[in-house]
Amino acid sequence: MKVVLLAGGLGSRLSEETIVKPKPMVEIGAYPILWHIMKIYSHYGFNEFIILLGYRGYYIKEYFSNYFLHNNDVTIDVANNSMEIHNNNVEPWKVTLLETGATTMTGSRIKQAKPYTNGEPFFLTYGDGVCDVNIQELLKYHNKQKKLITVTAIQPEGRFGVLEINKENSVERFYEKPHGDGGWINGGYFVCEQGIFDYIPEDKQCIFEKEPMENLVQHNQLVAYQHNGFWKCMDTVRDKSSLNELWNNNQAKWKVWE
Repeated sequence: MKVVLLAGGLGSRLSEETIVKPKPMVEIGAYPILWHIMKIYSHYGFNEFIILLGYRGYYIKEYFSNYFLHNNDVTIDVANNSMEIHNNNVEPWKVTLLETGATTMTGSRIKQAKPYTNGEPFFLTYGDGVCDVNIQELLKYHNKQKKLITVTAIQPEGRFGVLEINKENSVERFYEKPHGDGGWINGGYFVCEQGIFDYIPEDKQCIFEKEPMENLVQHNQLVAYQHNGFWKCMDTVRDKSSLNELWNNNQAKWKVWE
């Protein structure tokens, strides 16, 4: 199965970084968050990726075309125009990079991936969120449900502490960053059948999360896989700092690989 990754958005709320690079290339530790997402899928045996490019897509092309250079020790012989790679640290990945348009919306980007999915089911997710969902279990659940699309549903961590206050205004309980308010949201990490392409019109302004997903709901073709574990989206500088802190302190729960 192929893994389709949306990597073309502007990332305007992370403009300190995205003014020079696309959001999926913002680094957690020494690696782009896109790399972390690919490592999650690779851990479960899925190593073929279709990356949907948009804003500053050449940055992602450069990274993968020079993957050896970015991730290994090298000796460059300038006189002979040659390069020796010393430790050969590579991944078992096959990566297809599609230019889907700088201002194209999510649905229209996904539509352009159809010819590369080989008429088979495929995974789909955003290029800015990491989690510890078991991809194999997600796929098993999807196959059992017999729907066109399964979405991983998560309860996001609250951004602020919550106080329980009694009638005398005394604080009876304090929750630091509670695990959501009981509501479930779209956490990405979809499993899709080819039939979803029939729900996406030939329109560059089609937003996948609106008309296509709303119609899938109306036709009872969208099912949720409830994930109670770790999930975090890198949407702001604060999110980036939080993810880096987890990574640097060996607390990155999404690091399911060795």
